[in-house]
Amino acid sequence: MAGIVYLIGAGPGDSKLITVKGKECIERADVIVYDYLADSKLLQWARDDAEIIYAGKQCRDHTMHQYEINELLVKKGLEGKVVARLKGGDPLVFGRGGEEALALHEAGVAFEFVPGVTSAISAPAYAGIPVTHRAVATSFAVITGHEDPTKRESGMHWKGLATAVDTLTFVMGIGHLPMIVKELMAHGRAPSTPVALVRWGTKPIQETLVSTLEDVVDDVAKAGLTSPAIIVVGDVVNLRDQLRWFDNKPLFGKTILVTRARRQASALSEALLNLGANVIEAAAIKTQALALDEVACDMLENLRAYSYITFTSAEGVRYFLKALADRGLDTRALGNHKICAIGVATGKALHAYGIRPDCIPLNYQAESVVETLQAVVGDRDKVLLVQPKVARSVIPDGLRASGIDVDVIRLYETVQDMSQREVLQEALASKTVDYITFTSSSTVTNTLALVGDASLLSATKIACIGPITAATAVKAGLEPTVISEEYTIDGLVAALVAHATGNKE
Repeated sequence: MAGIVYLIGAGPGDSKLITVKGKECIERADVIVYDYLADSKLLQWARDDAEIIYAGKQCRDHTMHQYEINELLVKKGLEGKVVARLKGGDPLVFGRGGEEALALHEAGVAFEFVPGVTSAISAPAYAGIPVTHRAVATSFAVITGHEDPTKRESGMHWKGLATAVDTLTFVMGIGHLPMIVKELMAHGRAPSTPVALVRWGTKPIQETLVSTLEDVVDDVAKAGLTSPAIIVVGDVVNLRDQLRWFDNKPLFGKTILVTRARRQASALSEALLNLGANVIEAAAIKTQALALDEVACDMLENLRAYSYITFTSAEGVRYFLKALADRGLDTRALGNHKICAIGVATGKALHAYGIRPDCIPLNYQAESVVETLQAVVGDRDKVLLVQPKVARSVIPDGLRASGIDVDVIRLYETVQDMSQREVLQEALASKTVDYITFTSSSTVTNTLALVGDASLLSATKIACIGPITAATAVKAGLEPTVISEEYTIDGLVAALVAHATGNKE
C-alpha cells in the first residue's frame, strides 16, 4: 500500500485552531511527527497505536535537523505509512513545508498540504490587534526575522517594506529586533510608530508588550521577553486598548491544576480555559469497575423489585448502564422506575442515555438528598442506590431511619492514578501554580499521596467543592482558600473567578 504524508498547519498554539481536515489527518495517521510550536494537545486525537515522533526544532536547539526530518518523512512514506506532519502555524508560511514537499516529490512519496492558521495573523488577533483595519491599514506583509544563514546577502527590501506597507508582521524576529528596528527607521519608518510583541500568541500564557519603534529594543530587554514572539509594526497596534478580548479574561494569567479523573476533568478544564486560565490536568484519581458479587448481580437481574433508582454520580450512571449492557439489557429495563439524580452532572449523564430524571435535589449535600427522597418515596416503595465502593453512608442510613427500604449497589471504585504523578509533582515544584482544585475528598487524599510532600502545595491556593471536601483538606493539613457553596463545577468556577478578581461576597 502506498504511503502519504500530510504536511499540516497545526495552528499558532491554541489547539482548537486546528482545521477540521488537520484533525481528520491526525486521527487516521500511522505516524505523527510534530514540532516545538505544535501544541501537544493535538495528540489527543492520535490513534492508540500511532507512532509519535517529536522533531523539536527551536532556534539553535534542534532535536532533529531539517535534513533528518526530510529523510524521516521519506522513509515512513516509502514504508507505506500515513504520516501526519504537524508544523506550527501554516506549513508554507516560513514553515519550510515546501522543502519537505520537494524531498517527498523527489523520492516519489505522495503528499498533501493542509493549510493552517498562521501565527502572523492570529497572534496579533488574540492580542486585540487586527493586521488590517479600514482607514488605518489597507495592506500588511509577513516577513521572516530569521533568513537563511547560508545566503550571501539579505533578501529584505527594506525601503519598500518600511514605507509602502501599512502593517508589518515579523515572525522569528526577536533575536534580530535591533537590526529590524535600525533598518526600518533608516528607510523612513517614523520612530514613533507603534510596535507590539506577542509572545506565545493564542495560548493562556500569552504575553503582549506595546512600545514604539525607537523604544522597543530597550523595553524588550527590560521585560526579558524572549522567543517565540511575533513583532507587529504599524498604527493598528493602537487598536489594542479597544479590541482586547483574550488577555483580559477574568482568569487570564492564572495557572490552575485540575486533579479530577481524566474522564471527568474536561468539563472543569474547558470552563477554566474559556475564562483564560492556563490549565494543567494531572489526574490524581481514576475509576474502575468492581467485580460484582452474587448479591449485586441479583439486584441487576431483579430491577422490578425497585420503585426508585438513585444515582449519586455521572460515573455511577456509566457503570450501571454498562452493567446492564453486559447482561444484554438497555435503558428499557428502567421503563417503570422513578429516577433520581444527585447533581447536575449526574442528570446530564442520564440525559446522554435518553433518560430524564424524575427528581434532582436542589441541594447536593447528602443530608438534603435524604430530605428530598423522604418527601417523594412512598411507604411501599423500594430504593436502589448506586454508589462507589467507598462512600458516605448518610443517604442509605437516613432513608432507612425513616422506614424506607434501601439496597445499595456498588459498581465501581475510585483508585489512585499513578500515570500523572510526574506531571503533578513538576507542576507543584515549579511554584507557578496559582490554584489547585479538589472536587472530592478522594482527590485530596490521593493528590497528597502522589506528591509525597505536602509542603509542595505551600505556594498554591487550595480550591474545594463544598465543605466536605474542604474538611478533608483541613484534616490533611491544608488550608482552603476557595470553597464553593454550590456543589457543582459551575459553582467551583464561579468561586475561583470571584476570588481571582477580588469580587468575594
